Amino acid sequence: MVAECIDKLLSIEEYSFSLDELMEQTTKSKNAIWQELAHLIEKNKVLNLRKGFYLILTPRYSSFGKLPIDLYIEKLFEYLGRNYYLGFYSAAKVYGASHQQIQRDYVMTSTPKLLDIKKSAIDIRFLTTSAWPEKNILPKKSDAGTYHISSPALTLADLIHYQNKLGGLNRMLSTIEELLEEVTQKDLEDLLSWYGNKATLQRLGFLLDQIDQENRFSNLIFQHLEKQKIHPVLLKPTIQQRPGSVDNKWKVDVNLRLETDL
Repeated sequence: MVAECIDKLLSIEEYSFSLDELMEQTTKSKNAIWQELAHLIEKNKVLNLRKGFYLILTPRYSSFGKLPIDLYIEKLFEYLGRNYYLGFYSAAKVYGASHQQIQRDYVMTSTPKLLDIKKSAIDIRFLTTSAWPEKNILPKKSDAGTYHISSPALTLADLIHYQNKLGGLNRMLSTIEELLEEVTQKDLEDLLSWYGNKATLQRLGFLLDQIDQENRFSNLIFQHLEKQKIHPVLLKPTIQQRPGSVDNKWKVDVNLRLETDL
């Protein structure tokens, strides 16, 4: 019985499963399993998240029509055989730096791009990088075990790098200010040891100076960039405009009026 397999999974704090897993646990045919699953989906006890992968909606969560992503993300990516980390606003929220209530979950994956998931109350946005981080991905504990999350410094860099896909810099300024309190010197030094996008680091350093002139982290970034050749960059990247003359040490052309709501 599929329901028995689900009870067994819940007893060991697992909230998701694959069709393959079920087939290993039972002698029933694939069709019989599908019929049982369809019945459980109808009763709002199971949700088909992705082809062949299901979430168990316990009574606590069934009225929401979703589970917290930390209860199944590790198992989902094991099933997909892909690198991932919870990032962007979702990571900021874990660090207590989410100024707005976000309903969407944000996950970084390795290429190729995964299709976003919008199902029931679940809304997962996947962003992609071909340069997988060497450091700054941290293990975090949830009720279902361990999952992976970007460190505060990597979260900052990702937010700024993908600003145009995430609603723009002004939307994230308050999150950046709050996230800054979670960054440690080691976290930032780890990031600088491998992170290759100089333009993003220039923008980050410039923003940190705007937030707090005495900021020790902006000095660390500047010392790192000083050893390299940097070119003028736009604060908000756009293909319609090229950077003009700049009058700050970061060589950032401020083509955006910064407005924070903190």
